[in-house]
Amino acid sequence: MRTSRPATVAVVVAALVTALLAGCDAPGKEQTPTLDPSASSTQGADPLAGAPAGYESYYGQTLEWESCGGGYECTDADAPISWQDPDLGSIQLALKRLPASGDRQGSLLINPGGPGSSGVEFVTSAASIIGDRVKGAYDLVGFDPRGVGGSAPVKCLDDADKDASLSASYPHTTEGIAAMADDLEAWAQACDENTGEQLATVDTQSAARDMDMLRAVLGDEQLHYLGFSYGTQLGATYAGLFPQTVGRMVLDGAIDTTLDADEISAEQAVGFENALRAYVTDCLGGRACPLSGSVDGGMQQIRDLLDRTLEDPLPTDSDRDLTQSLTFYGIALPLYSKANWSLLTNALSDALEDGDGSTLLYLADFYNDRQPDGSFSSNSAEAFRAINCLDDRGNPDPDFMAEQAEEIEAAAPTMGEFFTYSGLTCADWPVPEVEQQFDLHASGAAPIVVVGTTNDPATPYVWAQGLAKTLDSATLVTFEGEGHTAYGSSNDCVGDAVDDYLVDGTVPKDGLTC
Repeated sequence: MRTSRPATVAVVVAALVTALLAGCDAPGKEQTPTLDPSASSTQGADPLAGAPAGYESYYGQTLEWESCGGGYECTDADAPISWQDPDLGSIQLALKRLPASGDRQGSLLINPGGPGSSGVEFVTSAASIIGDRVKGAYDLVGFDPRGVGGSAPVKCLDDADKDASLSASYPHTTEGIAAMADDLEAWAQACDENTGEQLATVDTQSAARDMDMLRAVLGDEQLHYLGFSYGTQLGATYAGLFPQTVGRMVLDGAIDTTLDADEISAEQAVGFENALRAYVTDCLGGRACPLSGSVDGGMQQIRDLLDRTLEDPLPTDSDRDLTQSLTFYGIALPLYSKANWSLLTNALSDALEDGDGSTLLYLADFYNDRQPDGSFSSNSAEAFRAINCLDDRGNPDPDFMAEQAEEIEAAAPTMGEFFTYSGLTCADWPVPEVEQQFDLHASGAAPIVVVGTTNDPATPYVWAQGLAKTLDSATLVTFEGEGHTAYGSSNDCVGDAVDDYLVDGTVPKDGLTC
């Protein structure tokens, strides 16, 4: 899909290069009194507390953890196929944890985003960005949400057809848009045929209900949670469903839960446009930049490359050509972390100066989890579509989409095209959208920390502001900088604020700016 998948590429993208900045400008960094220390206690937790009728066996199950290397432990947990009908049977959720290294306070569930990214895979890299105090106090628990990775994964196209679809590019002509619609319909049919009845149960609300079950099974009275990108939507959904069991919750790279799918696409297009402009400004001010002239001129040179690869894909050092869609993925991925901007410079140099698309293709493949042999290391693209199509759908009306496309491309002339016609994604989805059953404001929840980065491409800063305003108990921490998410990839100001909150219950002052 070429319209909105960049919305939720996992924070693990930044693992290409981790930027640990120094310093913090935090005027007036007072902090509120600490939370009740019992808020993180696991003592006396009743595993059946809060279990819905008919689901007591899931809440009361005992997990059998086994060593899976590197100090980690792995297991599977049973979960119901449906949280509306316990008689439909069960699925298994994959979990992986790093036990607390010090005075244990409980478990910290973590989610890297997506939707569709694996928490089991992420927990290994997360251990390198999460503070030592947090790792001392909590078991870090990564889990694959239902439909993802090792948790009853959504299955759609075979590798060859998936590769062809992700590489395909479509001009914004009547014929091109029709071909895009046909491609997306083929995805929908394949997901229906190869996943079956579970396709209707991988929505975010069901995943949030799974988290409450995991909270109980792990022995915690309250859920302690660290979510990035789409993980903030999952966390906010949990808070809306179970406000009384919210413990210490950090939502970094926030998604504004009040926005619909079309608003998400439009605002994200501007986010990537702004991030690319920041990159171009930096590139032109340095050495060996393949762009020239003004910032507007540099942006146009990138737009020209995108236009060129639609008609004439670039050759690479493999038997594959760099199409327009792959060019976009290759450009978008390094924008997730300023530390990766040099990779984009190298890739653009190869493409613009040598006519070689190899480096951009490498970055695009990393983005899409494509392996050199043509296989894919995850089902993130499949799960992304399945989960989003259950949660919220864009308007498929042709006139609406055409009008919005003009607005998006006017606001984001370089990158905007790739966020248009998003209403086609779920137009032929074989199962209905799930009705919202939770309180957006999470009334009664304990304090929740929302973190936003001022020039985040994938989750624009206005979304963090919006989520912090929507959640009754939220406090907003702002990182002034570039890149997607901030905790573990920005500076000590953000890191200390999050660590102090998770370990000591010290809630940062609302409006803290780092």
